[in-house]
Amino acid sequence: MLPVTVIGGYLGAGKTTLVNHALRHANGKRLAVLVNEFGALPIDEDLIEAQDDNIIAIAGGCVCCSYGNDLVQALMDLQQLDPPPDHVMLEASGVALPGAIAASVSLLEGYHLDGIVVLVDAETIRARAEDPYMGDTIMRQLTDADILLLNKSDLVPKEVLGTVSEWLGAQSSGTTVVPTCHCAVPNAVILQDFAPDIAKFANGAFHQAGQFDSQVLEVSHDCDADTLAAALADPAFNLIRAKGFVPTPDGMRTIQNVARRWSVTHAPDGARPGIVVIAHKGRLDMERLRSVVLKSRTG
Repeated sequence: MLPVTVIGGYLGAGKTTLVNHALRHANGKRLAVLVNEFGALPIDEDLIEAQDDNIIAIAGGCVCCSYGNDLVQALMDLQQLDPPPDHVMLEASGVALPGAIAASVSLLEGYHLDGIVVLVDAETIRARAEDPYMGDTIMRQLTDADILLLNKSDLVPKEVLGTVSEWLGAQSSGTTVVPTCHCAVPNAVILQDFAPDIAKFANGAFHQAGQFDSQVLEVSHDCDADTLAAALADPAFNLIRAKGFVPTPDGMRTIQNVARRWSVTHAPDGARPGIVVIAHKGRLDMERLRSVVLKSRTG
């Protein structure tokens, strides 16, 4: 039986970082990662050995595959790999309910569900859980978890971290909460058999992506990446997430926005310009966003 661990968590919680960390520390174990992000989930460029249409060969015998809308077929395809993987990490969309995905895995012959790992953002989880648009999705993700990774714990004071940890434990019936920074957690912690109760996930909806809009914001000229990222963080734009690549006079840069936080880093080789922007249904103002891109233009 091929063990499967489902990785869940809301948009921007750190799933990308966790996946890349796990691949970097596979230590000889052949990991297969299935991804279907609401937006793009890049694998770190230096890990990639070869890339096909829907499969990436990664150093150390690991692979990453996209499953699009056909998770079952992707899992069946994994069984044909030679040599087969030792463990599957199934990364769920940020708006998915990981328990429903786990229930689908449990029905497939040859697979064993090890458990559900859910990431949460230490700085924003309480506010987002109370949000009328996203709160229900977040609370259901928490209750699905076999273990909770309280990520970005370095961004909050220790007393706040303790309060959030206690709150998480209460919301998820005492599920173990592990504070992390940049998802630096040993694979042995997350890739273990938690013996999950599959029955509680029966008849669950797969995801709630219909509540969100996602579009690509085109960037066709050199811009000031820091100015643009800071502008996208303005709460007036109602963005839940922005992630992509922009050209600058000094080369391509990666922009990432989660709520009011933003960062700019060097982009991997071959990155194509464009920013995936995500907001609640009906709240994505592309005209205003395009005007911000124009204002960030340099030269």
